[in-house]
Amino acid sequence: MEIEIKIPSVGESVQEAVIAEWYKKDGDRIQKDEPLFVIETDKVTLEIVAEADGVVKKMVPENETIAIGAVVGIITTEAVPVHPTEPAPPKEGELPPSPPVELEEPAPALAEPEYEPSEPAPPLIRQILPPSVRRLVAEKNVELSAITGTGPGNRVTKGDILLYLEQAQKAVPSRELAIPEVLKEYSLSKAVEISRKPMSPIRQRIASRLLEAKQNTAMLTTFNEIDMSHTMAIRAQFKEAFQKKYGVSLGFMSFFIKASIEALKEFSEVNAFIDGKEIVYHHYYHIGIAIGTERGLVVPVIRNAESLSFAELEQAIVDYVEKVKTNRLELADLEGGTFTITNGGIFGSLLSTPILNMPQSGILGMHKIEKRPVVVDDEVQIRPMMYVALSYDHRIVDGREAVTFLLRIKEYIENPERIMMEI
Repeated sequence: MEIEIKIPSVGESVQEAVIAEWYKKDGDRIQKDEPLFVIETDKVTLEIVAEADGVVKKMVPENETIAIGAVVGIITTEAVPVHPTEPAPPKEGELPPSPPVELEEPAPALAEPEYEPSEPAPPLIRQILPPSVRRLVAEKNVELSAITGTGPGNRVTKGDILLYLEQAQKAVPSRELAIPEVLKEYSLSKAVEISRKPMSPIRQRIASRLLEAKQNTAMLTTFNEIDMSHTMAIRAQFKEAFQKKYGVSLGFMSFFIKASIEALKEFSEVNAFIDGKEIVYHHYYHIGIAIGTERGLVVPVIRNAESLSFAELEQAIVDYVEKVKTNRLELADLEGGTFTITNGGIFGSLLSTPILNMPQSGILGMHKIEKRPVVVDDEVQIRPMMYVALSYDHRIVDGREAVTFLLRIKEYIENPERIMMEI
């Protein structure tokens, strides 16, 4: 029996996808629900799993653009062989089969040698690796069994492979090259100074939307800085109890989401957008959280964030991060946001200007926390400070509202008691 492998629908606005990577080769066996290949659209990256056990036959190669619903391969399922335990009864008129005749007595069995008991070998577990890791393994010809994984479920991550390669390189003794060898290596390096590859659909979409935001909005950015001392102290005080009660870590993002919602309630234009000659106001708060991936930036949306507790917000973020890592993010997860928060601080950014996520009118940029000397009550003290930035559409949001909006967020974070804590 043959089962067609089709490109599934991921949303009405998506008409085609690119096969980013096949996990299987022609003739490979696969089990039901095992990842088969990865598709990439202009909005999401999604892993497609097998619908049944069988043997894979590919009909479309990697990096090929395919319409939604198109057949890209076949899974051939195999019938389970029947092993008879007793001979079939003879048909009418036939003689029963003769029993086998032993010509001679069998030789006595040799005594089996005694072996010292040993521990059974651990079962081999196939690791499902992200495309970037599989590509790096193939390029560098790395033996996975030599690497200890540090990811979830002891999975091997890209960082594990890079660390392994770095240590292996240090173990190789350096040598001095003769002049001809130096020239030869220089000429070889010059030959591969550039390379070209097509932009992925997600990267094309990101580039298009960023350019659209720059060209079609009157974008302006205002900055402020926040003393994180009080929020950090509260987080440290309740972090263990929070983790024990809710099973999720208490981070800074939930504080900023809560603070942003309170500020958005006061300045509704930041939570609105322009549609032609009208302003569309939202009376709900769908907060987008920017998450950086190897393939590009995605912004999943936490819907009705105003009705969620700190624990529910943190759990929603954890769920989205896991979806992004396992390529299970759906198009519906990215739609309908009214305001966006991005945290460049996790990558070490001290200050940046975030670009609007169209058609939204505001985006908040968080940055790294850094100890700096500040004046407190006419005294210079060392405090953990964070620069924050608000980019806004000046067509709908005036400078006074934007500055005051960011000031409100500063006040809420520096005095987090004003935000109801649910611990």
